[in-house]
Amino acid sequence: MRVIRVDASSATILLTEAPSPKVRDRQTGEIAKDAVSGEALMTVGVVFIDEGDSSLIQVTIPESGVTDGLTVGAPVSLPGLIARPWESVFNGQQRHGIAYRATAIAPGAFPVAQAG
Repeated sequence: MRVIRVDASSATILLTEAPSPKVRDRQTGEIAKDAVSGEALMTVGVVFIDEGDSSLIQVTIPESGVTDGLTVGAPVSLPGLIARPWESVFNGQQRHGIAYRATAIAPGAFPVAQAG
């Protein structure tokens, strides 16, 4: 599948859900692991605001990429943010969406207003 790099340089990204382990199997509680490194994966909820549009998205991050100082409602940065379209069939139903992943999440800053 295609991987799309997301340019977040002009976006405001606010943390809406604190990092939590990404569950691979809800029945067993198994935590998802990175296919290459084997590292545990975390998810965070953010609101991504850019050019007047906003979207609530879930972003997957390796556990080592979660930094201290994160506060719900505060701005964050998501270095290496990518979007990956996906599709699957579950119980005979076709499903599709976009999965977001970043290399890390760190406290950010509100963009500085440009003088015009």
